[in-house]
Amino acid sequence: MPVYKGIYYEVYGKGEPVVLTNGIMMSTDSWKWHIEKLSKYFTVIVFDFIDQGKSKKMERSYKIDLQVKVLKELLYFLNMKAYNIVGLSYGGQVALKLVIDFPDIVKKLVLSNVTAKVDNFLLCVGNVWDFACKLNEGEIFYNLALPFIYGKSFYNDNIEFLLQRKELFKEYLTKEWFEGVRRLIKSNEDFNVTSKLKSIKVPTLLICSDEDFITPYQDMLEMSKNIKNSEVVTVHGAGHGLFLEKKELWVNLIKGFLM
Repeated sequence: MPVYKGIYYEVYGKGEPVVLTNGIMMSTDSWKWHIEKLSKYFTVIVFDFIDQGKSKKMERSYKIDLQVKVLKELLYFLNMKAYNIVGLSYGGQVALKLVIDFPDIVKKLVLSNVTAKVDNFLLCVGNVWDFACKLNEGEIFYNLALPFIYGKSFYNDNIEFLLQRKELFKEYLTKEWFEGVRRLIKSNEDFNVTSKLKSIKVPTLLICSDEDFITPYQDMLEMSKNIKNSEVVTVHGAGHGLFLEKKELWVNLIKGFLM
C-alpha cells in the first residue's frame, strides 16, 4: 500500500500528471470509474486527505491549510513536472490555496463545484452534516446529508441507485468515519480566498451545475470574473455531485481542457 507520511495515494497510467482531489465524504475509491477513463491519456494521481479513506486520522481539530501542506509535500515527493490539479468541492478549496501559495507546482487548474468562501449558508449546511455525524447512524446521515448533494433531476431519475447508497451507508459508515468527517467539516469553516483569486495566473476551468445547492453556479460565475485566465462551463440538470451525476460529460470536459 503506497503511503507517504501517513497519506495514502495511488498512481495510474502515463502522460501528463493529473491530480484528482476528494470532496469531504469521498476517498480514492470514489474515483474508480474516472481513473479508468482518464488514465488512458494521463498519469492519474488520487489520494486520501487526512481523515479520509486509508490515510492517517487525527485526534484533534485543524485548519484546511494542513491539507494544503499534505498535498504539496505529496506532489514534491512524487517528483513529477508541473501538475494539472482537478479540485472537487473541498478538494477544490485545497487546490485554490495550493495554486495561490505555490503557483509553480500547478500547470492547469480545474475547479468543479467549488466555492471561494464558506459563507453563513454553507456554515449552516456544515452544521447539519456535523449534527448528522454526531448521531453515528448511517441511515440518519444519508437522510440529512444527501439531499444537499445531488440535483433534483438526478434524484427523480435515479432513486433506486440512491436507495442502494442508503443501504451502503447503513452497513459501512463507522464511528471513525463520522469523526473524520466532523474534523474535515470544521477545518474549512473560515475558508475565504476571494481577495486572492486575482493572483491566480494558470489556465483555469470552472465547472458548475445549475442545480447545485451547495456551491451555486452564480457564485462560480462570479469567481471566474476574478481569475484572469479562466473559462467556465455550466452543466444543466445536475447538482453538487456532478462528477457522478454526469460523469461522461465531466470527464470529457476535463480531457478537452487539459489536452
